[in-house]
Amino acid sequence: MIERSDKKRLLSNFFSLASLQGVNYILPLLTFPYLVRVLGIEYFGLLAFATALISYFNIITDYGFNLTATREISIHRENKEKVIEIFSAVMSIKMILMIFSFLLLASIVFTFDKLAKDWEVYLISFGLVIGQALFPVWFFQGMEKMKYITYLNIVAKSIFTVAIFVFVQEKSDFYLVPLFTSLGFVLVGFWSLWIIHNHFNVQFRMQSSERLKHYLVDGWDLFKAQMFVNLYRATNVLLLGILTNTTTVGYYSIAERIINVVVGLFIPANQAIYPFMAKLYQNKKIEFMLFLKKVSFVYLGISSFLFLIMYIFTEEIIIFVNGSMCNEIEEIYYILLFLIFTTPFSTLYGQVMVTKLQSKKISQIVRDIMILNIILVPLGIMFWNTIGMVIVVVALQYFIIWRYFVEIYRRESL
Repeated sequence: MIERSDKKRLLSNFFSLASLQGVNYILPLLTFPYLVRVLGIEYFGLLAFATALISYFNIITDYGFNLTATREISIHRENKEKVIEIFSAVMSIKMILMIFSFLLLASIVFTFDKLAKDWEVYLISFGLVIGQALFPVWFFQGMEKMKYITYLNIVAKSIFTVAIFVFVQEKSDFYLVPLFTSLGFVLVGFWSLWIIHNHFNVQFRMQSSERLKHYLVDGWDLFKAQMFVNLYRATNVLLLGILTNTTTVGYYSIAERIINVVVGLFIPANQAIYPFMAKLYQNKKIEFMLFLKKVSFVYLGISSFLFLIMYIFTEEIIIFVNGSMCNEIEEIYYILLFLIFTTPFSTLYGQVMVTKLQSKKISQIVRDIMILNIILVPLGIMFWNTIGMVIVVVALQYFIIWRYFVEIYRRESL
């Protein structure tokens, strides 16, 4: 049985993260139409491209620590010396990777004329990477103190939102958007380190090269898996644009964004239960599997309800997002709708495999999916246009879930 204190902590963490997710939905709804109107499509597109480019450097600096470091902190949070070691080693590695990322970004930007003419935008946008590297979400998550994540993120996003409306008044102010975003995240990053030092009494200590190597090796497989996932997702849109046209890409992007908003509702739950499951697996493996089964049934019930609602109100949803009904979006939407049954479980089961020290297997599974994706998506597009690609995308997501499920329960029965 799960103790009352554990249930209370789980609920507190869930509601903290759910509040954050709500803010993540509301604030972009305020700034998105405003920026499009003030900056115009060209400058808005430039900022979107810069953000997409910077996201790859966030992956490098994260290095899978969002799962591996969270797991380690959760397991050892009662051992002060071990927590200091984990914190210091992970932060050291992230700082090294951040410096490497900046040098790599600078070399890329100044190598290509198309990027070099807007070099200020890319270098200012790198502040997002600095802020993310400084903000140890994994520490607070491992300690199961998600309220700090919520408070700090809301502060960062609120600073950005208010500054946008006050200072961005015309197209020439476009560079202020990445500047305010970066400043918000860097400020919160330093603030989070102050909280860790004063509220948790955790100080940074230099670690040996052997310790750093240990944590680098520990995160390597998850880093590869995250790179594979981002590569094949980016490749899908790229292939669709090359083999069809930008209008078709637009149809797909709108349908995908609608589905992502819905499956995003599961993010707080997965983030809240992950450190709890990591701790539970170390001490009570039977209860761990029972808890996993209960969560799976709850997720299945919620997914079924959301699927039904999304199906019934398809026309109203598309009109609300697109402004009018569009048959092309509707066709893609109906197929992507089946991702509601997979996306929550892919994150949940991935976390379970990390907890059970199966990170290498995750990397292998995602690598296999990426290879299949690169082979099948062009064929799907050539034979059935966008619908062909969407069918492949959904089918591969179900294949991932099946592979995860087999690995989790096969090892449990050994």
